[in-house]
Amino acid sequence: MYFFTLLYLVAVLVRPQEYPQWADSGIPILPILLLLAFLSWLASRGKDLSAPQYALLFAFQVVLMLSQVFNGWTGGALQQLSTFGPGIMAFLVLSHAAVERKRVLSTMAVIVLSAALLSVHGIEQVTQGVGWTGVGLSQETRIQYVGIFNDPNDLGLLFAMTVPMALLLGTRGGLLGLRRLFWWAGAGLIGYGIFLTSSRGALLAVIAILGVWVWRRRGLVTAMLLGVGALAAIMALPSRMGDIDAGEASAAGRVDAWYSGFEMFFSNPLFGIGPGNFADNNANLTAHNSFMLVLGETGFIGYTIWLAFVCYGFMMMLAILRHQPELADATRQADWKVEQSIALTLLLCQTGFFTAAFFLSRSYVILLYLLAALVLGFYSGARQRYPDLPRFELTHDLLRWPMRSLASIVGLYLLVKILLVTSS
Repeated sequence: MYFFTLLYLVAVLVRPQEYPQWADSGIPILPILLLLAFLSWLASRGKDLSAPQYALLFAFQVVLMLSQVFNGWTGGALQQLSTFGPGIMAFLVLSHAAVERKRVLSTMAVIVLSAALLSVHGIEQVTQGVGWTGVGLSQETRIQYVGIFNDPNDLGLLFAMTVPMALLLGTRGGLLGLRRLFWWAGAGLIGYGIFLTSSRGALLAVIAILGVWVWRRRGLVTAMLLGVGALAAIMALPSRMGDIDAGEASAAGRVDAWYSGFEMFFSNPLFGIGPGNFADNNANLTAHNSFMLVLGETGFIGYTIWLAFVCYGFMMMLAILRHQPELADATRQADWKVEQSIALTLLLCQTGFFTAAFFLSRSYVILLYLLAALVLGFYSGARQRYPDLPRFELTHDLLRWPMRSLASIVGLYLLVKILLVTSS
């Protein structure tokens, strides 16, 4: 199962099936690899679907389908099943395949190597004008890739969430320090790729990652001071990266889209206007915010389910970082520090992803659910190794999530209102 899962992961990230020389082959490589991995999972033993993310993801699929039905398109239910269903399959497979710690690290290594390769492709675009995929620069200045990464912002999102993985792998010694040097070089290469994307969302994601890291190491006050200083330095840059301003044209368009999302939510508060319909109701412009996209398209019910799914990943990693098990010897203490290092890394990866996704409409992309699967797989394995870690149960939070969802909606609405005033 793990072998096919890794092949699928490489196909998702590197996407050789979309290179010009292979694009016309007609072979559905991604579906085939996913099906093989899924069939291997079905045949495997020890399946555990007790984690709350499984029930939430299945429920979200149902809401996506019902939202289309309630908006007058019955056939859209099947369309949503075929569109979002593969993401559920990938989540099921990876969350069970990457339970062992060495497999979590191996999966991170594959992601880092893939991201580094995409960064090399970007460097070739800058130096040659076009990469080996046949794709040139976006807007004549920003690197991009093929498939789901043909937007520089998506490429920057991938790079931002990958940097913590590369740095973690760089902490592992061996081979006279060459292993550490290799992964640090990979982190530097990916960091340079972030610069070449000129993605402000990715840059903010890096700042958020640094902020959370400093928070865990030095405290909240130091992290906040660092964040303010970093934002001030970025806004002083004489380039697109420094145009972080609510009044700037691109930012103002995002705020307008967010407000339109609230209008869609108010028009159909329970199930939204239907997945994929945001742009149709906003002058062909998307939400530019993953949270607003879910709220507008799936309503309060879908948003609450999706928010809970997202938050459990953060809660699980924080549970490991805050947990203090009783350890009998130095070996177990060192082993627990490794667990916490991986947990911090995955917390940073999620922070980077959702910071960038706050400015992009990436609620349904496969990358989100692969990262969530890696997080859940690691936590499931950590609970096997340390049974005293807390067990998360959805039944204990059924009343809490609607309240948390409502609070986040109110907060987002106030933010939009403030930004509308300051940008006018």
